[in-house]
Amino acid sequence: MKKRSWITAFLMSAAVAAQAADGPTLERGRELFESTKLGTNGKSCASCHPGGRKLEWAATFDDGKLAGIANKCIEKALKGKPLDSAGIDMQSLLMYMKTFAGPGN
Repeated sequence: MKKRSWITAFLMSAAVAAQAADGPTLERGRELFESTKLGTNGKSCASCHPGGRKLEWAATFDDGKLAGIANKCIEKALKGKPLDSAGIDMQSLLMYMKTFAGPGN
């Protein structure tokens, strides 16, 4: 019985880890922010916002509004297709953008 309990616990923890890996991450957000693949003109978010310049306010908006702003930049500045606002990529990008919040935010 002990062996089965250990195997069950191991499989459950592996399943939880796999689900967590499927969620938004700062690393994925950074990759997207620096990627030229969000658009078609060879630019990235970091092209206009190196080091998060002018994104100090990002944490002051709710996710819906910030996703709209990010998608507008993706469409207009990067000449790309908008991300799904509720998708993991957008949630990762927003998570990363909020790391640029200035003091007091």
